[in-house]
Amino acid sequence: MSQQEGHTPDVVVLTDADQLARSVASALVARLAAAQAVHGTASVVLTGGGVGTAVLERVAALAAEPEHAVVDWAAVDVWWGDERFVPVGHPDRNELGARESLLSKVALDPERVHPIPSSDAGFDEPEEAATWYAEQLAAVAAEGESMPRIDVLLLGMGPEGHVASIFPESPAVTDDRPVVAVRDCPKPPPTRVSLGFSAITAAEEVWLLVSGEGKAEAVARALSGADPVQLPAAGARGKRATRWLLDAAAASRLPRA
Repeated sequence: MSQQEGHTPDVVVLTDADQLARSVASALVARLAAAQAVHGTASVVLTGGGVGTAVLERVAALAAEPEHAVVDWAAVDVWWGDERFVPVGHPDRNELGARESLLSKVALDPERVHPIPSSDAGFDEPEEAATWYAEQLAAVAAEGESMPRIDVLLLGMGPEGHVASIFPESPAVTDDRPVVAVRDCPKPPPTRVSLGFSAITAAEEVWLLVSGEGKAEAVARALSGADPVQLPAAGARGKRATRWLLDAAAASRLPRA
């Protein structure tokens, strides 16, 4: 699989993880408001992890301030990039962290919040849950499309370069379905449901949020054109823009300008 052509990723470096979360939160609020100004609605794909959760906490704080209340949260569609196939309410679920940090604090339309099914939601296997989630995405997509408009798709990255639950040299790397079941993940819990590359690269903008020196080598490799089979983050590209949002530690292996 080759990287999409057409634009060079933007790289933004912030001082530390706290500044990174604050900057991303402000940019996300602005981007969703801009999408609503054009389309009347906005759509975001959330990620878990420390930075992803910190961003949502900052977004919640901004939403509580009158001067930043520019997003009509009732007209925002919320999706997830991946989820652990564990019971609802389990602490490993990205959904739980998102609801606690942001979704419970803004006036969302419940019909526009689309969690990936839990293991106790009536699906015996993650493959069934993946098929169902793909159907939910397609149901609100334009005719003939498998994905709706996604204004911003947020991704974290693991130290080995995984994004969502697409791990290096795993079957998910070359699976062209929009949503895939993932088994035997090297990082627990081992069974997951994840957007595939065809869904990720259909987003208008993909933002990769990365913090920490332990991920610096993978950041440098991804931005130097690594093969996505070996380093999946290298294949995470948006249709219109790709933004790498890093703290100084994560950017420490990049070439000096």
